[in-house]
Formats: sequence, structure tokens, C-alpha cells
Amino acid sequence: MKIISYNVNGIRAALTKDFTEWLESENPDVLCLQETKAQPDQIDTMLFARLGYTSYLHSAQKKGYSGVAILSKDAPDNVVIGMQHEGFDAEGRVIRADFGDLTIVCVYIPSGSSGGIRQAVKMEFLKEFAVFIKNLRKIRPNIVVCGDYNICHKPIDINHPERQKGVSGFLPEERDWLDQYETSGMIDSFRMFDQRSEQYSWWSYLGGARFRNAGWRIDYHWVSEPLRQRLKTAAILSEAVHSDHCPVMVELI
Repeated sequence: MKIISYNVNGIRAALTKDFTEWLESENPDVLCLQETKAQPDQIDTMLFARLGYTSYLHSAQKKGYSGVAILSKDAPDNVVIGMQHEGFDAEGRVIRADFGDLTIVCVYIPSGSSGGIRQAVKMEFLKEFAVFIKNLRKIRPNIVVCGDYNICHKPIDINHPERQKGVSGFLPEERDWLDQYETSGMIDSFRMFDQRSEQYSWWSYLGGARFRNAGWRIDYHWVSEPLRQRLKTAAILSEAVHSDHCPVMVELI
């Protein structure tokens, strides 16, 4: 199974940039999207249906904000919207699909970059999400949790880490959360295959950051320990330019 995760920063904008042509070329079995920024009636799912995908959408109540989706070639056995948390589910941040013994969770973790209030919201989300994943793993042990985590885990995952102290997305408490996530039995699939530095998935639109590769690696496929032996490959697809993010990919056998 080939799974791609992509923060598109607005699906309608991405569709004006040959997104469907890219999707047809990459041909994943499952595509997980974050920041769709659209209501269901604003997304032309027939464009994806023509390529063989069924779309499962979870939009935010607030228009033009957040939103996640899973596109799948094979019909999942089960789809669950949200994580049973009224406030965060209203923001369209989590969607789950089960395929046989495999569960895929698509998540868009809040950004705290706008200031203290949203940083507090982010930390509360992380707390609730950790509990959600812990409980889900008890009944669905084979799990892939992909999406935009809005956290760089280690210095290797961010440009000039010495300049990023005190910056949301690289705060000690956020990185500690990922440390605990990893200790709980979750695997950063990309680092199973690639230990190189300067491998990023997001670049600011400002200052030519993408051209200079002054990026952050904040998009992941974290997989549970029972899936370790099923990992085939993982990669960052940096040539895709529909967004300020690029897609990340994992393949399971």
C-alpha cells in the first residue's frame, strides 16, 4: 500500500496547479490531505472519482479553515470523523479509515505560531490526541498516523536550529511530546530510511525559503511498532509545488 500525506494549503487553489495530473502520476492507494480549507460542497470530488478515488471529507465549521480528507482507491471498512472531542472536531482536524487490519489516521495538528492563545490550544490538542491514539491502538494496533504535525522533532529536521529557540514548532515541550510519542511505540517512518540532513516538507513563502531550502520537516507518517516489518520505503516528494508544503510518502508491504 502506497500512502501519501499532503498539506495542500487549500484544495481549491491546488486544483488550479495541475493537482489532479500530479495525483494521477503518483497514483497512491490512499491520499491524506490537510488544510483543505473548503466545505464539502466546494470540493469537486468527481475530479478524484475519475481517477478511481472515493473521497471522505471532514471540514471545519469555520469556512476557509483547516479541514482534512482521505481519498482511497479501495473502499475502507470503516471511516470515523473526528476524535470525539467537540471543540477540536469542529475545526476539522482528524479523520480515520480502517482497511482490514490497518488503520490510517489523517491529522492536522494546530499551529501555535500566531501567539500564546493558539499555542495553548496546540498543547491541549497534543494532550488529547495522545490519549486518542493510545486508546485507538488498544483496539487497532496496526496504525499509520500521518499528516501535518506542526512540530520539528530534532535539530536535523529544521534549518539553522540554533536560530529557532523559542519558536512555535520547535519548542522543547512540543519536541518532548514527540519524544514520548516515539517512546510509546510509534516510528518516524522517514527516518527509518533516510538519515540525511536538510530534508524538509515545509518552507515559508517569504524570502525565497524554498529556493534556499530553508525549511522544516513537520509532515510525517508515524507508524506503530507492529508495522515495522511491513515498512518498504518512505520519502519526501519535494518536487510537488502545489503548496508551501510538499507531500510525504510511505509504502507498506
